[in-house]
Amino acid sequence: MTKHKMHHSIAPFNFIGIAVRSSNTSGNAAEELGALWARFFTEQIGEKIAGKVSDDIYSIYTDYESDYRGEYTCLIGYQVDSLEKVSEGLVAREFSGGKYTKFVAKGNMPEAIVTTWQEIWAKDADLGRKYTADFEVYGPKSQQGDNSEVDIFIAVN
Repeated sequence: MTKHKMHHSIAPFNFIGIAVRSSNTSGNAAEELGALWARFFTEQIGEKIAGKVSDDIYSIYTDYESDYRGEYTCLIGYQVDSLEKVSEGLVAREFSGGKYTKFVAKGNMPEAIVTTWQEIWAKDADLGRKYTADFEVYGPKSQQGDNSEVDIFIAVN
């Protein structure tokens, strides 16, 4: 089950991580995003990122071609305090923040995430999505088996 919370105001933030271009309609998204996560862990990307603001892992969806049916860029990494030191092979981005609606994916991961995104897509017309940058935040509660929780923030008008 997911709880749909009201609007949150997110401050602008800096981010460093790795990226892949994908789309939900190609049928390869699960594979491509899975490969990005695998790379994140096997290459210990977190160790290469300077100035992490916290240990929360961010998975960001941005550079949308259109809506949830079009291409987008997925980034996995961390919020950082500055973009001055970026290791080779990593992507540095600034996000402008703004108004967000928060969803909480609860249960076993990654299934709970998939289910929550399906709910978000189903509500697409009602949410007033901006399609600027949406993100998942994997904090301390994200690895607790059946009781895991991941916050998903959707940019809205």
